[in-house]
Amino acid sequence: MIHSLFLLLIFPGFIFLSIFGTYAEFVDRKLYARLQNRMGPPWFQPLADFIKLLAKEDVVPECAVPGIFRIMPIFALAATTTAFCYVPVWSTHSLYPFSGDVIVVLYLLTIPTITFFLGGWYSTSLFARIGSVRGITQLFAYEVPLFMSILAAALLANTWSLTDITLFYSRHPSYTFFNIIGFAVSILALIGKLEKTPFDIPEAETEIVAGSFTEYSGRLFAFFRLTIDIEMVVGAALLSAVFLPFGLTLGPIVGFILFIIKVLFIVGLLALIRTIVARLRIDQMINFCWKFMAPLALLQIIINLILKGVL
Repeated sequence: MIHSLFLLLIFPGFIFLSIFGTYAEFVDRKLYARLQNRMGPPWFQPLADFIKLLAKEDVVPECAVPGIFRIMPIFALAATTTAFCYVPVWSTHSLYPFSGDVIVVLYLLTIPTITFFLGGWYSTSLFARIGSVRGITQLFAYEVPLFMSILAAALLANTWSLTDITLFYSRHPSYTFFNIIGFAVSILALIGKLEKTPFDIPEAETEIVAGSFTEYSGRLFAFFRLTIDIEMVVGAALLSAVFLPFGLTLGPIVGFILFIIKVLFIVGLLALIRTIVARLRIDQMINFCWKFMAPLALLQIIINLILKGVL
C-alpha cells in the first residue's frame, strides 16, 4: 500500500511529473525564445508563475456554473497524471500494465481538452466560449491521425499493450524505422493537443485573450497550466515509448536518463516547429489534418499491415 502510494504520489507519480513538467515548460519556452534571438525566461520562471497563481484569489464569474467551473481543472490534472501510470519510463514495463492500456492512455489524454471545453463553456464568457468551441473542433481534427499513428505501431507489434509494444520494438529496433511517418504525424498531432503554434487557434492570444481560460485565475488557472505541462511530458513519453524505445533494456538508471533525454528531444522538436510555422486558421487546421495527416497515418497503417504479413 505504502509502495503504491509512493509510486502514484511521489515518483514517478504526481510530484515527479509536476517538477519535470515545469522544467519541460522552461526548456520549451527557452528554446523557443533562443530560436527567435530572444533571451527567454530564467529556469525558475514556470515554478515562480505557478506559486504566484496559487497565492492569488480564485474568481468565479457571477453567471458561471460554479461546480463545473471549479472541478474541471481537477479532472484534467487527474487524467493526465493517471495516463502516465501506463507509460514505460525506465524499462519496457509501466507501473500498471494490462492488455489494451494503449487505448486507455489515448482516452485519458483526450479528457483534458474536454475539460477545457466544459470549463470555458460554463464560465459563460463570450471569449471563453469561442475558445472552447475552437478547442473541441480542433480535437476532432488531430485526434484521429494521432490514434491511427499509435495504433499502426501497435498493429506491427501485434499487441494493444503499451508495455508489449515497447518490448517488441526494443527487441526489434530496426522495425522502428518503418514507423517514421507515424512518428511525424504524432508530433504534429501532439502540437495540436497542446494547442501550441501553429495549432494555438483556441487561445490565439492576439484575438480572443486566453481562449477557454479567459475567466480562470488563481489556483484553478494554475492547475490548468500544470495540466498542460504534465500533458506535454506524458505525450512526449508516449511517443518515445512507441517510436523511440531505445536503451530501455540497459537497466533502470540508463533507461531513466534516456527517458529524460528523449522527452526533452521531443519537446525541442515542438519548440522548433513553433518557431518556423505561423498560426493557422481553424479551417486550415482541420483541412490540414484531414487532407494530409489522416491519409499519412492511414498510409502508415497499410505499410505496417504489409510488413506484418511479410515479416
